[in-house]
Order: sequence, then structure tokens, then C-alpha cells
Amino acid sequence: MHPTQVLFPGTRQPVSLPVCDHYAGSEKLMRKSIALQQELGPLFDITLDCEDGASAGNEAAHARLVADLAAGDDNHFGRIGARVHDVGSPFFAQDVASICSIAAPRLAYLMLPKADGLQDVLTALTTINHYSQPAGRTALPLHVLIETHGALADVRQIAALPQVQSLSFGVMDFVSAHNGAIPGSAMRSPGQFNHPLVARAKLEIAAACHAHGKVPSHNVTTDFKNPATVIDDARRAATEFGYTRMWSIHPDQIRSIVSTLSPASQEIDEATQILQKASSVQWGPIQHHGVLHDRASYRYYWCILQRAHAAGAPLTEAVKQWFQPPSSPTSTTQH
Repeated sequence: MHPTQVLFPGTRQPVSLPVCDHYAGSEKLMRKSIALQQELGPLFDITLDCEDGASAGNEAAHARLVADLAAGDDNHFGRIGARVHDVGSPFFAQDVASICSIAAPRLAYLMLPKADGLQDVLTALTTINHYSQPAGRTALPLHVLIETHGALADVRQIAALPQVQSLSFGVMDFVSAHNGAIPGSAMRSPGQFNHPLVARAKLEIAAACHAHGKVPSHNVTTDFKNPATVIDDARRAATEFGYTRMWSIHPDQIRSIVSTLSPASQEIDEATQILQKASSVQWGPIQHHGVLHDRASYRYYWCILQRAHAAGAPLTEAVKQWFQPPSSPTSTTQH
């Protein structure tokens, strides 16, 4: 039996996504990002940005460009999404209509910024479904940027929505929303990890995601010229706050994020040995190096292998078979 049939019977298994979400706004940077994804493979997602990427007065043309790129032949892997304007913007519905009518079948997800709470997300989903379903796409995944007091207050309800796949933390808008009560140093490291109000927000987002099997995505590192800062931010986001995905705003950040957030080779080897041994006994309890394992720990090791597969890590042929298109309705990942 396939691991998902045994380990998540009757339930939706946790969402699995690439560990890096790379943002590109201008046409030049969008095309360069797509070319890099073609070179490296689907080790990272690309989010084409309509919110901050479009110049004033050029929003409609920019949305059409995003739609054409996402629907085009250069989207080899189906791992290109788009950030639209917030629901309060006059350009929100225009973005969604333009992008979904052209690119909905190929689009990986839409990212919603500046939601002020659950109702904004529900409103966004109604509009998205209105335009994506006639284009042949049902339940287009939505990623939500948590950066307001209202969204943080409703974060568990937002994470529980079936169509929501990932929550991201918007540290700069969140700090600004405190009207000077949080110092500007908390927008970057080390303050972003140390200030209690910021740390609380990060933890609540991560906890909400893991409670509902969704992916918590950490905010950007603005110091893109220093690879060590990117690596340290990714490491702390993962080990101290439970984030399994991180934004990139410069191509040089992508490899650092992927290598830092991907499972280590020894973790992959251990997960492989344990799950292959478990599979050989029809997923009953096993002993591995003197330690007892059963389905509770198997679920953990399966998530390790999912992350390894998404990062393009070397896997055994037996494990690779688990990631082939399934012969049953059960799917190995949610897209």
C-alpha cells in the first residue's frame, strides 16, 4: 500500500510544497526567474507579482503579462503562481479575472496580501472561484499573507479553509501596523526573531498551519547581498519557529534557502531505511537500530521524504516509486 493510504486514512495529508517561494515583479526579472527554474528544476516556486510589480497606471497590462507567462510554454513544471492586489484594491477583481481566465489551468496558486481577517479571505475565494471555475480549474489553491492584526486574530480559521494551502508572514507591514510600538530593527535579523510581539506572530502562524496541515512560509531577508544572513534566517525560521518554506526576493537567495530548508542527507537516509522496512511488513511496528517505530513516527519520516522529493534530493528507486502518479484516487501531494 502507498504510504498516504496507510498513514493518513480518511484524512487529507499535509500539503507539500517546494521550500522556496521566489518573488519577481518586473518583466525582466520574471523571465529570468522562469529561465532559472527551467535550469534548476521545480526546486522552488515563482510568484509573479501584480501588487508591487506593476507601475502605477499599468496594472491591467501587467496582470495580462503575468497571465501569459503563467499559461505559456516556458512554465515547464506548473510551479508558477501570482500575487494579486488585496481585496480592498480596485485592481483585485481585475487581476483575478485577467489571470484566471487565461492561466487558471496552469497556475500553481494565487497569493492574497493584506487580508484583514477571515472575511477578506472568503471574499477573495468567492471571486477567485467565480473566474477560475469557468476556465476549467476548481479549488485553485490560495496562499495568504498574514500581516495585519485582523488576519493574525483569525489565523487558525484562515488556515482551516480547505482551499488555503499556505500562510506567509509579512513582517514589515506587521511591524508598521504597531504604529512605532515595535522598533524598526524588528523588521530584520536578529530583532525579527527576538522581539516578543513579532516572535508571537510567527509562532501563531506556524502553529495554525501545522494544526491544519498547511505550509508556513517565512518572510524575506532584505539583506540579499549577504548569503550568510539568508542561511541563518532560514535556519532560525525552521529550527526555532517551525517554518518549512521561505520567500526569496533575489535569485542569489534561492539556492541558500533550498539547501538550508531541505532535509539533510542523513535524515533522508534514516527516513528511507525506516519506511522501506515498514513497507516490507505492511506498515506494522518495526525496530530500527534498537528503537521501536510505528505509524506515529512513520508520518514524520514520510514528511521528510516529501520535502526531500520537492527539493530534488537523490532518492532510492523504491522511494521514487511512491512519488509516481498514483493508480488510486489517493494523491502523494496537494497542488
